[in-house]
Parts: sequence; structure tokens; C-alpha cells
Amino acid sequence: MRRPFISANWKMYKTTGETRDFINAFLPAVKSVSDVDIVLAPPFTSLAAAGELLKGTNVDLSAQNMYFEAEGAYTGEISAKMILDLGSKYVILGHSERRQYFGETDEFLNKKVKAARAAGLSVIFCIGETLDERNSGKMFDIIKRQVVGGLKDVDTNGLVIAYEPVWAIGTGVTATPEQAQEAHKFVRDQLRNVYGDKADDLRILYGGSVKPDNVKELMAKPDVDGALVGGASLKPDSFEKIVKFR
Repeated sequence: MRRPFISANWKMYKTTGETRDFINAFLPAVKSVSDVDIVLAPPFTSLAAAGELLKGTNVDLSAQNMYFEAEGAYTGEISAKMILDLGSKYVILGHSERRQYFGETDEFLNKKVKAARAAGLSVIFCIGETLDERNSGKMFDIIKRQVVGGLKDVDTNGLVIAYEPVWAIGTGVTATPEQAQEAHKFVRDQLRNVYGDKADDLRILYGGSVKPDNVKELMAKPDVDGALVGGASLKPDSFEKIVKFR
């Protein structure tokens, strides 16, 4: 049985003070949750404050991105070592917004994933198709390419996959549970081609307009092991309900 995994992705929201306020309200609400892995991914400016507040709790910390070099003259970039130094256990890589707005390719992301794992960071690796790709029948080709290219020569240790249909991110449109299961099963089949039976232990999260009123249906599907939550994770009570989906 794969342990459920629920992660917040705050994107470019929340100051350090707002992050502290959220965590101080959220932690007491979920302190009794022992059967779900809970993760918060605030912006870089809030990682240090969040790391201090989450230390010793049942909630882990994630960064939203990193560069693959260990150090150097890369103005504005953050390394895995820096992220670990702030108490983060995870890093999100391959999010569709990074692919779309910053031109990150499968080859580029593969370097990031390898660097993160080599440093000891666990990775939440995002994949997913656009609406045009889905409508033109390219959905499965895109997912296969992202899995094979992005995870080339990467083992399963410290790896979580997040399937996010781009057309459902921030739009209010959610893939139906059946659509999510279809995609997740295909993702697992592709992972099985890469990893063999180890793919059965990998957790695959769904991301794309996850809310308190649809998370239970999504989580009921056999290949949906958790959620990567955007907008609905910005308020403590909303994210609490998602974490307590059972």
C-alpha cells in the first residue's frame, strides 16, 4: 500500500510573515495526521522561516526549483546544498510553468533531477500535457517523452511523480477521476518500462485544481497516490481539508 502524499505548491505567493501565519495556523490543525506525508513548498524567500517552524513536526518542506550546478557564477540561482541547508527535504522539478515560461527541456530537467538526488534532496517530478496536445492525440507521447527523458539514469529512491494536465492548472477545470486514473495508469506503465516492479512503489500525485470537494474522489482511484495542490493550499483551512481527505 502506497502512503498518501499531499503537497502544497504556493508558487509566487506569500511573504515571510504570511508564511509564518499560515504555518502557525496549519500545524495545530494537522498535528494528529499520521497516515499522510504532508509537504509545504513556499517561495525561496520563505524557506528559512518555514524550515525553522516545521522542524520536528509532521510536515516536510520543499523548494519549488533549483539549478543543477553545486555553486558558481549563476546569478539568481539556488543550489541543492543551499536548499538542504534551510531544512528542505524535497524540491519540485519540471513544473509545467517552468517548462512553459522558462523553456526547461527534458534534458535540462534530467540534469536537475540528477543533481538533486546526488545532493540528497528528494524530488517531486512534474509531467503533463497541454490541452492542444491532449486534443491532437499526443497526450501519451508527451507523457512518455517526459518520463523517459526527464528520468534518464535516475533511480527510484527519493522520487515522487506528479501528473499535472496543464489545461487543469489554475483554471478551475479538473480532470475527472476517470481521466486522472487513465493518465496515472499510463504513467505507471511507463515507469514500469523504466524501473520494472519498483514502479509499483512509486507514488504518483495528481495536480490541477485540486480542492477539498474533489480530492476524495480523486484519491479513491487506484493509481492516484496524492495531490500537488496550488490555489487551494494557500489557506490553512482549505489545505487542512485536503490533507484530511479520508
